[in-house]
Amino acid sequence: MKELLKQKHYLLKPFKMNTLNKIKSYLMLAMVGTSLIFTGCKKDDVDPDHEHEGEIITDVKLVFTNTSDASDVVEARAQDPDGEGVQELAILDTINLDTSKTYTLTFEIMNNLESPGDNIGAEIEEEANEHQIFFRFNNNAFNNPAGDGNIDNASDAINYNDADGNNNPLGLSTNWTTGTSAISAGSFTVRLQHQPDVKTATTGATDGDTDFELQFVMNIQ
Repeated sequence: MKELLKQKHYLLKPFKMNTLNKIKSYLMLAMVGTSLIFTGCKKDDVDPDHEHEGEIITDVKLVFTNTSDASDVVEARAQDPDGEGVQELAILDTINLDTSKTYTLTFEIMNNLESPGDNIGAEIEEEANEHQIFFRFNNNAFNNPAGDGNIDNASDAINYNDADGNNNPLGLSTNWTTGTSAISAGSFTVRLQHQPDVKTATTGATDGDTDFELQFVMNIQ
């Protein structure tokens, strides 16, 4: 009988050990699988192709050039006084245009925290498919375009001279013809929208993120 019990003991012991080892192996595999799942989720959460860090813009200059006289230039500036600080771009100048003239409006957009300054306007042009400048002004301040701009309604008339790769407007160059009536202390607003994976022929001034919105005082005399 003792011999029989010893044999049973030896037979049971390996069986129990093998079972425990298998359970441990299953638990380890389960833990590794869970770890891989969490790791995968973390990778999926960070997609560099869809990250957007807003450009630092310290200086914006609007340049109105008379199409009949290249020496007739009107400039209006905005500047961020503290760079990366809490303050926003501040208007420095008033836009003073003449009646019954046609101007081409272009922009100088810079980050002057860099040395030399970083031309953000050139970057916007390179990424034209992701940007558009919208405008708002006093109703019928201009003969062409008529109306009050396209910030409230993207389909309203603006004379864009440039376009992106999909032939949608950009706005770094536009044309403006003033009327015969004088305007005092009017307003002229420009809004730059950043619209990655959003911009189409019908997207408006509320689609995407606003890089800047500047409202200048405008006189037409």
